[in-house]
Amino acid sequence: MNAKLLGSILLIVGTSIGGGMLALPIATSQTGFVDSSLLLFCCWLVMTASAFLILEVNLWLPSDSNMISMAKATLGKSGQAVAWVTYLLLLYSLLAAYIAGGGGFLKNLLSTFHLSLPQWTSSILFASVLGVIVIQGVRSVDMVNRTLMFLKLGAFILLIALIFPNVSLIKLNSGQFNYMTASITVAITSFGFATIVPSLRHYFQDDIKKLHLAILIGSLIPLFCYILWDIAIMGVIPREGNHGLMAMLHSNQSTTDFVNSLSSLLRRQAITNFATVFTSICLATSFLGVALSLFDFLADGLKIKKEGRFTFLIGLLTFLPPLLVVLFYPGAFIAALSYAGIYCVILLILLPALMAWSGRYRKSLAGGYQVIGGKPLLAALILISVYIIGKSLAGII
Repeated sequence: MNAKLLGSILLIVGTSIGGGMLALPIATSQTGFVDSSLLLFCCWLVMTASAFLILEVNLWLPSDSNMISMAKATLGKSGQAVAWVTYLLLLYSLLAAYIAGGGGFLKNLLSTFHLSLPQWTSSILFASVLGVIVIQGVRSVDMVNRTLMFLKLGAFILLIALIFPNVSLIKLNSGQFNYMTASITVAITSFGFATIVPSLRHYFQDDIKKLHLAILIGSLIPLFCYILWDIAIMGVIPREGNHGLMAMLHSNQSTTDFVNSLSSLLRRQAITNFATVFTSICLATSFLGVALSLFDFLADGLKIKKEGRFTFLIGLLTFLPPLLVVLFYPGAFIAALSYAGIYCVILLILLPALMAWSGRYRKSLAGGYQVIGGKPLLAALILISVYIIGKSLAGII
């Protein structure tokens, strides 16, 4: 495996496994381990198929094309408008969440060295340092992400090794299948890596075999990690009770309650330390992947070349809006994140299926690489996305 392929796999893994990984066993606790594993597998299957469709459609266009050009070429101005709105809502709200979380982590880290910074300064510093890496392009992001990912996977393995001896098989048998639909959007969002596919296509210079391999391996690793994580957490923390997973589901500080409960049950300070390191690196790697996707998206959508002073301009458009939201309107991104699952389904399942259908069967744009499954696959993805959007809206309303 060459270095570029490895780096691309790690970029996909880093984008997928974000700070929300700690929340995954909480969000799926109602279904129990067996049903949540089935749910994760189905979501992986759907999201990976959609990622391959994004690759297929992207390959019909020049190598610097992103979702805007893809939607316009296949679905016209209406599809282009939907791509603009959902992409910006999803990625700006995610970046705002990562900046807020990363700024908080940086503030606490610096305090251990007796350096006291206000929260707003820490947030700006976090966004600025990683932002400089992003505006230098996918190669720069790849190099930094590799280092962070090895640290992240190392912390994850150590966490699993510390927790697994305490797993109870009895706890894994609890749960109810009828709660499955309530967890779908969280599980779907956990595989939301496909926004980075157009950037990787440009990075690989149309090497379809390596792109295909990167997407497949890069998506399978998060699936494996999520299932291992569910075994570890659902097998240790009880489902019911005041400090159980179900109680955390309705808590305003679910992540904090989760780490505290885990540390209290196992009485190991090392677990708290590794969990803190793991989630902190998750914020950084997810920030890099999401920011790179948005950076390339804006360059394509606004038809701005990524060179010279224009690079700085795209960087401002990428990082300034979410940073301002964090500094002045912190409640806004929390509200936006409540709809993140819906944005993700529209952008990464519904739109790719519609674009592929239009490009293949209406506009005859297809040529070369094509995802297997034909019309049945596209129809299934469209129906699945409409069902999830409907259920999510019904739950919110």
